[in-house]
Amino acid sequence: MNMTLAETAGKLLRAQNVVLTAHVNPDGDAIGSSLGLMHLLHGLGKEAAVLLDDDVPKAFSILPGYEAIQRPKGERSADLLVILDTAPDRIGGVAKCVQADACINIDHHRTNAAEGDTYLAPDRAATAEIVYELASEMKAAFTKDSALCIYTGLATDTGFFRYSNTTARVMRAAAHLMDCGAEPHIVSEALEQKPYQMICDTAEALQHIERFADGRAAGIFLDHETTERMESTEGFIDFVRVIEGVDVAVLLKAKEEKLCRVSMRSKGTDVSAIAASFDGGGHMRAAGCTLKMGFDEAKKRIMAAIADRLEGES
Repeated sequence: MNMTLAETAGKLLRAQNVVLTAHVNPDGDAIGSSLGLMHLLHGLGKEAAVLLDDDVPKAFSILPGYEAIQRPKGERSADLLVILDTAPDRIGGVAKCVQADACINIDHHRTNAAEGDTYLAPDRAATAEIVYELASEMKAAFTKDSALCIYTGLATDTGFFRYSNTTARVMRAAAHLMDCGAEPHIVSEALEQKPYQMICDTAEALQHIERFADGRAAGIFLDHETTERMESTEGFIDFVRVIEGVDVAVLLKAKEEKLCRVSMRSKGTDVSAIAASFDGGGHMRAAGCTLKMGFDEAKKRIMAAIADRLEGES
């Protein structure tokens, strides 16, 4: 059932013991919105915990509550399970770990087709923006801790307010969060820091850039051996995205012999439609999917799908 913001706030207010989770491979919005909502619920006198079934990047250790994030283990009960920034099929082992009386899904990805109690707001720049609005609906006061976490979700999902999803509403929310104690330089300095090995990995990855579809698309394609050797692939796609003449940028990395992860960015083409054809999802200009096939086949399939989409739009 599609819920309103008021109905979503009501469910949160009626629960006393809440477990919050988000997607595997968590990004700034998943982490920031989860921790931000946790702090808001604590302020309302509720028990709230964040469970994420993946490693959380150390760069986000500047966020209050980072050390309290848990991995799913054993079984735990809750009045309410809240799934943030994703459909329920991407929360890993949390689904089996948490025995909740009720579950709600809060997301801004328009490709989310989840059933059940869902608040979906695809016109919002980030799930963190929804959490910001929920605070008002719940009459929850912002603290410095909740403000910093929610600000981080907003900032990272808008490319630090550079992407086309940066609206005047987003900027007003960011300004209010700063008034409540969020310090932008803490976030930007933490996320700009890169380990030496990551710089070396980036230099190697840039040697793998390939242009295709008459130069309208380009990608970095990393086989399993290369992916395993690299410490992190974070930010690789941003180097591809800014190539002059390129509309669609893609990063494909083979995580296993028969499993490849794909991320796509675009300047105009609807890459969420491409991702959806492989049972993935995301936004019009930022999407991803998982291909359960070998590296060579996955590379061939994703390049063909991107080229076909571009040709169909020309």
